[in-house]
Formats: sequence, structure tokens, C-alpha cells
Amino acid sequence: MERERREDRETRLMEPLLLVSPVLSFAVTFILTRKWIPIAHRAGIVGKDMNKPGRPEVAEMGGVPVFAGIASGLMFYIAVNSFALNQRTLNLPLFAALSTILMATTVGMIDDSLGWKIGLKQWHKPLLTIPAAVPMMVAGVGFPIISLPFIGTIDLGILYPLLVIPIGIVGASNGFNMLAGYNGLEAGMGVVILSAMSLYAYAMGNSWVTMIGVSTIAALLAFLYFNWYPAKAFPGNTLTYMVGAIMACIAILGNMEKLAIILFTPYYMDFIFGSRGRMKVEAFGKVNEDGTLDKPYYKICDVAHLFIVIIKRLKGKVYEKDVTVGIILFEVCIASIAMLVFMPIW
Repeated sequence: MERERREDRETRLMEPLLLVSPVLSFAVTFILTRKWIPIAHRAGIVGKDMNKPGRPEVAEMGGVPVFAGIASGLMFYIAVNSFALNQRTLNLPLFAALSTILMATTVGMIDDSLGWKIGLKQWHKPLLTIPAAVPMMVAGVGFPIISLPFIGTIDLGILYPLLVIPIGIVGASNGFNMLAGYNGLEAGMGVVILSAMSLYAYAMGNSWVTMIGVSTIAALLAFLYFNWYPAKAFPGNTLTYMVGAIMACIAILGNMEKLAIILFTPYYMDFIFGSRGRMKVEAFGKVNEDGTLDKPYYKICDVAHLFIVIIKRLKGKVYEKDVTVGIILFEVCIASIAMLVFMPIW
């Protein structure tokens, strides 16, 4: 414990140098996304913007340049850890997290490029993400001792790496993929959730965990420039699987599983809404000629549909950007409450 505190103090002394990691993540993502958009159009890697009249085509798989940006920032941080801070003990969990992120991103790319062709079913996708949990399972990371209400403290022992870690990674990577389909929504939600998790990790003295989150936030902000309304690039499953896996890795490494569970509240709501009926539903709204949106089904089948109803009652007309901003502000409220509950400084 004393050694970890000493290493973290050394890390904090080097924080001006460590700021290069998020800057690098932002720059690489911004440059590569700008280049990716025309390449994706030429290659036919495009999707229809379903919430706009005419459904214009937009470059897909924006998670590819985002992963390049995140990987660049984390690799620079690992280099600083190794050659400037002499903290090679942190390299194992960092490389384990990076390996999990890479594998989740690969699953997202498979889903984006082949899912609609080979007919991937919903239950296929969790199975494909199970291998992504292996690096974190075998690296000996996380805290197996948990505290449960009314039960007390429990040492899960071997069950933690064999059960809790894979459930967390598979659940987060697939769960974060659920609430999507609106310009700026996936990246915006990622920024809010990861900001809360990064702030918590920093307050708990885990600066190295914070760097994973901050580098990801920087890459998502760069991508948001192209993904915000009207979007020029879509994130695709490539980004959602990747960001969900990053959230799970940060929660495990920073011992903040309870915080992460609360931050995912909108995704539980989305699952509940979607599971109420037997028909297959889409999150998109019903698009009118003037670009406004209406609820597409008689029942509320998605969190986005709920916000369409709420915003329409408040202001009469609903546009795609209104839905995105509304859901993100809802997540900001949830994150604020969660931080008040869990932050040790209060």
C-alpha cells in the first residue's frame, strides 16, 4: 500500500508531462476522423441518418479513428510510466486493459461490417465479447472484497476474476451499445460517464486509472466535433463496444463498480422499455417533413421515445438535437447524485 502511494505521488509530480496523453488522444482522433470520413464514403462504409428527412448517408465506424487516438494516448502514458516514472508494475494492468479494449473494438468492427450480412442475433454479441474479458481476468486486477447492504463484507476470491470481471466487461460493452441512434448521443454519454469515473479515481488517489478515462474523454470530444448534429460521422458498434469495455476496465481497476452501476441507469431503463413488447423496435423517432420527431410507436419502447414525449409536452416541437441534449442532461443529473453519494471529499 505504501509503495502504491509513493508511486502515485511520483505520478502527480509528473502530471504536466502526463497531460500529453489526452492531448495526443484528441489530436490523433481529430486528424484521423477528418481523414476517415471521405475514405468511408468511397469505400461504401456509410449508414443512413434515420432521424432526418431524406435519410442522408453518413460515414460509419467512427470508432476506428477513436480507438487509434485512445491507443496513442495510453501507449504514451505507458512509455512515461516505464522510462520516466519507473513504474513498470502498472504496465501489466494497463496492457491488460488495452488488450480488452482492442478485443472489444474488434468485436464492434465485426458487428458493423458483417453483423447485418451474416445475421448476428442479439445473444451472439455477448458471446463474442466474452474473450475480451480474458486479459483482465488473468492479470490479477481488481478488488475481490466487496460490501453488500444487509450482508456485509464478502471476499469473492476466485469468483471475482472468473465471474464478476467477465460479467462486468460483457455487460458494459453490450449495454452501452443499447442507447444509441441520435447524433452525438453515444459520444456525449461517454464523456459524462467517464468524467464522473475519472474524477472519482483521481479523488481516490488512482491517477493512473484517471489517465485511461481522461485519454478516452479527449478522444470522444474530438469525435464529437464530427458526430454532433448534423453528424458527418457515426460511431457505430465499433465505438460503443469499445467505450463500454473501457468503462468496465476503469470500474474494475479503480474499485468503483457501485458507481458504475448507478451511472448506467439510463441503459437499464432502455432495456426495460425495450423488453416490454415482443416486436423488434428501433430507437429512431418518426420523422416529419419539417425535421421534427414524433414517437414512432403507440407505447414507449426506448428512452429516446420517452424524451420525445417529455420534450414535446414542454416545447411543442421536438428535434433530434433536443433528444440528445435531454438524455445527456439526464445522465449529468444521475452522475451528480452518484458523485455526492460516493465521493470521499464530501
